[in-house]
Amino acid sequence: MGLTQIEKFIPGARWLRGYNAQFAVADLIAGITVGLTVLPQGLAYATLAGLEPQYGLYSAFVGGLVYALMGGCREVTIGPTALLALMTSRHTGLGGQSGPHFAILLCFLAGIVELLMAVLRLGALVDLISLPVTVGFTSATALIIGASQLKALLGIRGGSGSGFAETIKAVVMRFDEARVPDSILGFISIAILLALRKLKDVKTPQDASKGRKVLGITFWVIATARNALLVLVTSSIAFYFDQNGQRPFILTGTVKSGIPGFHLPPFSTQIAGPNSTLVDLNFKDMVSELGVNIALVPVIAVLGNVAISKAFGGSGINPTKELVALSLSNVFGSFFSSIPVTGSFSRSAVNHASGVKTPIGGIYTGTLVLLALGLLTPYFQYIPKAALSAVIISAVIFMIEYEVIRPLWRCNKRELIPGAVTFVLSLVVGVELGLLAGVLADLAFVVYRTARPVLTVDVTSTSTEVQYIIIRPRHSLLYFPAVEWVRNVISKAIKKHGNIPIVLDCRIVHEFDYTAATGLGALRKELDTKKVPLVVLGASVEVRKMLKETLKSTLLEANNEEELESVLQELCNEGKRAELREVVSPLLSPTAEHQKVPVTIEEESY
Repeated sequence: MGLTQIEKFIPGARWLRGYNAQFAVADLIAGITVGLTVLPQGLAYATLAGLEPQYGLYSAFVGGLVYALMGGCREVTIGPTALLALMTSRHTGLGGQSGPHFAILLCFLAGIVELLMAVLRLGALVDLISLPVTVGFTSATALIIGASQLKALLGIRGGSGSGFAETIKAVVMRFDEARVPDSILGFISIAILLALRKLKDVKTPQDASKGRKVLGITFWVIATARNALLVLVTSSIAFYFDQNGQRPFILTGTVKSGIPGFHLPPFSTQIAGPNSTLVDLNFKDMVSELGVNIALVPVIAVLGNVAISKAFGGSGINPTKELVALSLSNVFGSFFSSIPVTGSFSRSAVNHASGVKTPIGGIYTGTLVLLALGLLTPYFQYIPKAALSAVIISAVIFMIEYEVIRPLWRCNKRELIPGAVTFVLSLVVGVELGLLAGVLADLAFVVYRTARPVLTVDVTSTSTEVQYIIIRPRHSLLYFPAVEWVRNVISKAIKKHGNIPIVLDCRIVHEFDYTAATGLGALRKELDTKKVPLVVLGASVEVRKMLKETLKSTLLEANNEEELESVLQELCNEGKRAELREVVSPLLSPTAEHQKVPVTIEEESY
């Protein structure tokens, strides 16, 4: 079987064409660099999901391997993200062993749904989510994620509420329980991370000296690995205090060592019941608990992954193949205790900046994660929770996309409404309902524009001074909801400007549906009773065919301005001839002729 045949089943095989030592070194450097980013983020996102830290690392190695085989964009890195961790956290607080079980099952079911979307080619569904809705959703979730980390950042123990408002209220009510060492460490960590992030913006001139170039590379490495460096430094400080019998910070605690075993996702679990009892849940009960997130998590994952792929890979990316790669990453990941994963924009940007050549860099990242699971987990217990919260907060701050508000306000204020609905409801009632409400608001505007198309009405005249009313739709589609609207606009135009010809400009209209065409036929009959001609200008072949089939009679049409002038001139001439016939016909009738003779004789007699 040739390589091209292999590529049909394993798209990633095409990356092996011309793969050489230079590519391998570039992928190795990029893989290790991304690994230094994903290690602290994985630990932090697992905590955000309400799970033990090792689950974040379990989620960070399978995706890289699968995407290397199936993916189409070399920059994309698959792994846990803050948003999916937040959505997972809604099902991990029921006690017993249910937390990891629900997260792993959600990962498996999300992968199955994504695979079905790929088979049915439903990746285009993400196009229903407009940019304002996406901005509102991501901005709201960034605030929710940031609020959820305030407790650990300030060293406050215990729960802090389930929603944004409840979390803020709980933190305010228990602010007196905040621990000074954790608070200081947390805020200093955020400041350091934001400062180090700026180092990557330091540019090295092309003609810089060797020392200046080395300094530029050093700045870039520090900026890229800032999360890992922060975790390393703060863990060392906590370790030093621990060796001296002091624990000023709340620490992560024991992280389970070792590589996760291969096993089926859990299809049953136990949750904490009343009086410290355990309640058994079967697969149906677990699916009921996961509810709408079984569909919403895949949609959000696909939205993020396709957006990243297009951002780095351009128009050559196949959304269906990306769906397959993402779905298999989740399905196979669930066999290794993974939580839901998708492409990470921040880590993909690091991958791109590191000079990655192929998705094989993800294999190196996964290998580094496995080494960490095997060798470094005893040291992860010394990571302060405030430091991990700082990692999350400094990452999600940049998810708040407030900069799009000004151009939208200046250009199209209407588009702000779905985004605002999504943002507010996501904070008030939850991200699921917020996103759904935003999409419905967007669809409502689409339907409204279809039902109420913008029509411009102008009165103009030909070169021979034949006046007519021209109706110009601004949209390329005229569907059935718009029929009555168009009729009303034309009726008002006739009342205002008189019974002069109506010209419907269809030069930008590419599609009529049957109901709209039938409505236009009824309109023409109505206009005929008023002796107002209706002319269709510049209709396409498809539109003319639909109109002729529907009207079942001759259609007055003109292909361009010259033909329109001829048609209107002919209509004007026919109108004049009709008026002349109305005046002359009574005079030419037999009765009129009989009455006319005596008059003529009398006149002549004079």
